Amino acid sequence: MDLLYRPRRLRTSDTLRKMVRETRVSKESLIYPLFVVDGNESVEEIPSMEGQYRYSVDRLPQIMDQLINAGVVKVLLFGIPAHKDACGSQAYDEEGVVQRAIRFIKEHYPMVYIVTDVCMCEYTSHGHCGILDGESVDNDKTLEYLNRIALSHVNAGAHMVAPSDMMDGRIGSMRQALDEEGFVNVPIMAYSAKYSSAFYGPFREAAGSAPSFGDRKSYQMDYHNRKEALKEVELDVAEGADIVMVKPALSYLDIIREVADRQDLPVAAYSVSGEYAMIKAASKAGFIEEEKIVCETAVSIYRAGADILITYYAIELARYMDEGKIG
Repeated sequence: MDLLYRPRRLRTSDTLRKMVRETRVSKESLIYPLFVVDGNESVEEIPSMEGQYRYSVDRLPQIMDQLINAGVVKVLLFGIPAHKDACGSQAYDEEGVVQRAIRFIKEHYPMVYIVTDVCMCEYTSHGHCGILDGESVDNDKTLEYLNRIALSHVNAGAHMVAPSDMMDGRIGSMRQALDEEGFVNVPIMAYSAKYSSAFYGPFREAAGSAPSFGDRKSYQMDYHNRKEALKEVELDVAEGADIVMVKPALSYLDIIREVADRQDLPVAAYSVSGEYAMIKAASKAGFIEEEKIVCETAVSIYRAGADILITYYAIELARYMDEGKIG
């Protein structure tokens, strides 16, 4: 047959296939979500997330050494306090669990880049992401508390803050608060398109952050909406976000693609707890090959346009990159 174009020519060897890949991945783009709990000598496995744990500050070396050895040098910190109250005061306490974790990591693992989740749901007695007015979250009052949290993290040594609350105007408010305190070079990674998702279930168990009443649909996004996500991203960019995020990842690849096409800023995607738990459960049941699914799903997120991947599989992905199974 007289064919001028034969696409299969570029698939004839592993060397050639790797040379012409359109999507590249690297360890430098991986961020590992890390749960830190109040107390001492504590390493608690998270039942719904096999292989993931909550660590007290003194036990952080157990996971930090694994991360360093794998070449994963970026973490996203979440705190689980011993005490919760209506205003989430432990979130901005100088001796709060995240603040102590930051100082510990800075001292013992100075090569690690520390990003902190800025929210209130893990710290409030009601489990919502802000200050309540009756049974509604008071958007503008919440901003003051989010700024306190961000400043307390940066004062402790955090390199970047990542507000996940989905309050209107929080990026502009936080940028101003950081700048006024002299932290003009601290970046903000905004959870810009954060959907109200059933995929967060295992995380809420891990962080003890399920709301005690109602849900978060009045501030997190309706998963039916596409244009709203683009608007949220545009607002965060206009208010000073340095990186924008789409969360969850796998069911929102179309949103990642559109955001990447429209924005010049780096785009992060968070492969969330439910995605991790589904792969673990299906693998344990023998329905899928975990390693191959982890590689394929990660590449799908990068292919959609993500520059940064926040994933509980960061250590495994780093190893697969070293082994040439993904690259």
